[in-house]
Amino acid sequence: MDLYDVIVLGAGPPGENLAERVRAAGLSVAVVESELAGGECSYWACMPSKALLRPPTALAEARRLAGAREALTGDLDAAAVLGRRDAFAAHWDDSGQVDWIRSTGAEFVRGHGRIDGPCRVIVETPAGVQRLLTARHAVAVCTGSTAALPDLPGLPEALPWTNREGTGAREVPGRLAVVGGGPVAVELAYAWQALGADVTMLVRGGRLLERMEPFAGEHVAEGLREAGVDVRFGVSVGGVRRPDPEGEITLELDDGGQLVANQALFATGRRPRTDDIGLETVGLEPGAWLPVDDTLRVTGVSGDWLYAVGDVNHRALLTHQGKYQARIAGAAIAARAHGGTELDTARWGAHQATADRDAVTQVVFGVPEAAAVGLTVAEAEERGLRVRAVDFDLGRVSGAVLFADDYRGHARMVVDRERGVLVGATFVGPGVSELLHSASVAVVGEVPVERLWHAVPAYPTISEIWLRLLETWRDGEDGGGESGGAG
Repeated sequence: MDLYDVIVLGAGPPGENLAERVRAAGLSVAVVESELAGGECSYWACMPSKALLRPPTALAEARRLAGAREALTGDLDAAAVLGRRDAFAAHWDDSGQVDWIRSTGAEFVRGHGRIDGPCRVIVETPAGVQRLLTARHAVAVCTGSTAALPDLPGLPEALPWTNREGTGAREVPGRLAVVGGGPVAVELAYAWQALGADVTMLVRGGRLLERMEPFAGEHVAEGLREAGVDVRFGVSVGGVRRPDPEGEITLELDDGGQLVANQALFATGRRPRTDDIGLETVGLEPGAWLPVDDTLRVTGVSGDWLYAVGDVNHRALLTHQGKYQARIAGAAIAARAHGGTELDTARWGAHQATADRDAVTQVVFGVPEAAAVGLTVAEAEERGLRVRAVDFDLGRVSGAVLFADDYRGHARMVVDRERGVLVGATFVGPGVSELLHSASVAVVGEVPVERLWHAVPAYPTISEIWLRLLETWRDGEDGGGESGGAG
């Protein structure tokens, strides 16, 4: 039997960060991983997808600038783009990540871990040997999520792409059908279209990026269409046929039509990777999301020893939010291990997660970018807040005009009228991802709108949008009328 203070199931970014945090607090930790250390983000999501997206985005930005566009003499080199992608995915070799985990003083255990009652984990190693690990203080489930495929006739046999194949494919398909309208669908549709595929997007709803403000999806849909993607709304897939695994795939549509492609990417949601980790041994349902409190402890399990961090708790399915949760959980575990239930935040750090509920940040990369933090107008109103949406055309900001000819974009801040603070912000346009952190600071810090006047943006930068939003807010408050869709 191996005894540790903490056992971490899953070596993705949440698991790695949690292990580092508790090690820094002097606790011993074992990290168990059945696939690649570094997780989904490093090999099949964030890193390879952004590596695929950056070359076409850079090319599109150059094409928007007179004097630069004339210097362009060709199209993207798909092989070079895929090679760069491979490098950022470390060629799917996790030795560097394993070395980093071990450098923190944690033990890395390769194998499939299953909970075996309170504070116990059985690991089945690749050699077929079982190891029993026991935790003094905590077991943290950081096993993440995986693609959720719809229950459609013929789909399993058709071998569709998910995000893993969509970020790791070795060749550009001639025709690619993308089913879905969220961030994964948007980013990979744009990337593969830019690399030479003929891409058709099938979106069941009426807009893209339904969790963002409506104008974000409108701008992104326009950008995709200008890039050559065929975006179709209000279309559902009823079945799939692919008699030959190497042949064409036919998607049967609910309107009676068909779409024939060389490959189909389904980006239709996520499900938790909890179906085979022993949850039944502690009274939990295998395959279910794990509800947690704000210290990331799993609710409904006695003894306060089980934690769930990252996608698996369904609070915010984003890498950076999982890493944030890992720091919170690590501080909470360390404090409890060293001093009972009284949490010494001065020594161990913040121990309650709030940003993954009130200030979630997200960027959808493409042309244009869409970036958001906090609440949309609709979400704020659902919470009973009396808000005002303040909007401004980013194409009228001096820094944006210099950034790209014919710059098109939009910005919105959502202000809680009663408190006079921002509760949300959304930006759409080229290069707006770098605006997001300033908005996040304003939302998390509950900075009064009147105080934001004294945060002076440099001229001429896109950040000047803050001044324009504040001017629009002031004009509306002085009787100039509402800006946006909320009163």
